[in-house]
Amino acid sequence: MDTICAISTAQGVGAIAVVRASGPQAFAIADTLFHQESGFASLPPQQAKFAHLYDGEQLVDQVVVLKYAAPHSYTGEDMVEISCHGSLYIQKKILEMLIEGGCRMALPGEFTQRAFMNGKLDLPQAEAVGDLISSQSETSHHLAINQLQGGISKKLHLLRDSLVQVASLLELELDFSEEDVTFANREELDRLLTDIGTEAEQLAQSFKIGNLLKTGIPVAIVGKPNVGKSTLLNALLQHERAIVSQVPGTTRDTIEDTLTLGGTLFRFIDTAGLRTTSDEVEQYGIERSYEAARRAAIILYLCDNTQQSLPEILDDFHQLQQHVDTQDKHIIFIFNKIDLDQNISGGHIDMMADHYPAIAISAKNRQYIDLVEDALLDFVESHRVQDMALLTNERHYGLLTSIVQSIADARQGLAGNIPTDLLVEDIRAALTDIGTLTGAISTDDILNNIFGHFCIGK
Repeated sequence: MDTICAISTAQGVGAIAVVRASGPQAFAIADTLFHQESGFASLPPQQAKFAHLYDGEQLVDQVVVLKYAAPHSYTGEDMVEISCHGSLYIQKKILEMLIEGGCRMALPGEFTQRAFMNGKLDLPQAEAVGDLISSQSETSHHLAINQLQGGISKKLHLLRDSLVQVASLLELELDFSEEDVTFANREELDRLLTDIGTEAEQLAQSFKIGNLLKTGIPVAIVGKPNVGKSTLLNALLQHERAIVSQVPGTTRDTIEDTLTLGGTLFRFIDTAGLRTTSDEVEQYGIERSYEAARRAAIILYLCDNTQQSLPEILDDFHQLQQHVDTQDKHIIFIFNKIDLDQNISGGHIDMMADHYPAIAISAKNRQYIDLVEDALLDFVESHRVQDMALLTNERHYGLLTSIVQSIADARQGLAGNIPTDLLVEDIRAALTDIGTLTGAISTDDILNNIFGHFCIGK
């Protein structure tokens, strides 16, 4: 096994940087960077030491060096971390010295891949390391930490154990097929498979909200021209992100920005006003608005409190529904401009209450913007899972969908009284997918695809 090295901190100048080496020769190679009196060779594992790092007789830097002895390290191998000053020259120089001493440059994600290969992490936990590094909000951080601590893996192991129980009963029947002995009661098997299928389906379905919470919940601000969409975006962000004008059609393309509310990242999309137009550029912007609404999980449908009657508002909304399937969208009606006429909105909200959440605001004066924020957070709370064990990874979702299908096929076969060996094949297929998901079954192509997306040094 090669000894690898890389800079583990982000590229650029900083107060400090960390250069890391891992592998069977990590201690011996690192020792060549220090004079004998530094005491590196005698430094006990899991301890740090302040030392002077030399290139021959030339002092390179004053560093803190830390030794990790296998298997008690991130990678499970002997490992050295050198914390140096964050000069680009110093970082590069230490890396060059390690390579001259016998290290090779690490591939992207190779430290974490070695942790996986050495049994320090399973595959979902290893993938969670990448999610943790890229987390942008408290919620996405919690999801990554839960997965890193084995939240998803525990659920998968329970599924696997239950499927192994079913497979064992069926395999016994195959072993004694000539004896005409039935070890598994068919009704009991169906009950077991139903329970397993329900658990797998629930975990697979958690991907929809889990992925949204991880990447940021897309929120489209939609409505007719000049109802205050850009003003609402600016009010939510508390800075002038979008141009505001009294001229209808000012926004001709989507404008996107992010905001963290209650620890959750929201991705707001201000859209062009929806209307019939002969202007080709504006029409293109309107088509982009429809596309933004299709991608959104939440649609803030903004209305002008002073210019539109409720039947007109609903008619305009039904026009939107001709272009966007709103069945799986969370719709919030917002009646804007109550600073001009507060009486109208009260009746509108009362009549809308049975259909959609409705709020009356003044985006211009930032009046009741907190109610909009509360409505957005209500969406998150309504989908929150107590243990935060939600799927956030497309690879996991694809494999779990296949697992659900294999279990459904087994149940269908059970009902049709198909031969036991065919039932076993469906169960084996589900077990193979679980093994691929956890990394118990893996190929170089799978591992390279996963770890290739990591940064070098992690």
